[in-house]
Amino acid sequence: MKKLGLAIIGLGPAVLPHARSLVDLKDKVDVIWAASRTKERAAEFAQAFPFPVTSNINAAISDPAVDIVLVLTPANAHLEIAEKSFAAGKHVLLEKPLDITLQRAERIVSSGRASGLTFGVVLQHRFRAASLRLRKALEDNSLGDIQAASLRVPWWRPQSYYDESGRGTFARDGGGVLLSQAIHSLDLFRSLLPVRNVVASQVRTTSLHRMESEDHVTALMTLASGAPASLLATTAAFPGFPETLEITGSSGSAHLSGGALKLSWLDGREEVVEAEGKTGSGANIMDFPHDAHRALIADFLAAVAEKRDPVVTGEEALATQRLIADIIRADPANTQPV
Repeated sequence: MKKLGLAIIGLGPAVLPHARSLVDLKDKVDVIWAASRTKERAAEFAQAFPFPVTSNINAAISDPAVDIVLVLTPANAHLEIAEKSFAAGKHVLLEKPLDITLQRAERIVSSGRASGLTFGVVLQHRFRAASLRLRKALEDNSLGDIQAASLRVPWWRPQSYYDESGRGTFARDGGGVLLSQAIHSLDLFRSLLPVRNVVASQVRTTSLHRMESEDHVTALMTLASGAPASLLATTAAFPGFPETLEITGSSGSAHLSGGALKLSWLDGREEVVEAEGKTGSGANIMDFPHDAHRALIADFLAAVAEKRDPVVTGEEALATQRLIADIIRADPANTQPV
């Protein structure tokens, strides 16, 4: 397979697992440029990784050696950069969420599909070993008919996290815990257990944070199968705990905690998939291994080479963002934009 050329746009904290993954995948991809308008971030990145840096984002995108643009900027810049990349004939891998509003997210997905280029979104929880095993258990129907499910994302972020300019604002991030943190777990949940509708929700901001958007959400949902499901998502649960997905089936149950999975069947059998590391649930937001990022990027590179869709398409990411919008709208007391 011909090595592909890639440009990274945005060198904030989210770049670390991507850059480490790209070093691991150096036999498949060359990083042509790592671009940031912030000179300090570019200089810091250049000290840590062996990739050329630039402050000229437009030049990085238009470089003929670049086949793929990896967009890691704040969400409010995604639409502009993605459309500019598609217009330049580049494939695009976009960090979650798609953008800050559902309308802008829909426009990105439409532009990507119309371009005929490969478009994927970074929702890497699907690539964890435990997630893959759980998906197989559900596809094999080894847990039987699903009776109920619950998802808990009891994370913690200190006030200093939200004191960074734009963090947790609608203008930059599009929202709070749902779009910025719980989106990963919600995407995995929705891809495993399709949701029919959101019955009710409470979308709130606790007294633990000074921020514009929400840091605590609860919701009741009905799955496509008709089974009930519940959600708790927060960044106000000190000191932060692993996200947990529990599924009750007629033949057994599944307990997914962070990257660890336990399957238990009514006949006494059990199976365990051990965790590969932490999940970034606490104050250190990058405290997790990059294995899942590497697997997602490898799938995207293969998708480009094979002219197929990646596992996480724009449409898949849009379905998750629509679920988030439905959760927000289900709270009659909440008026935040979606």
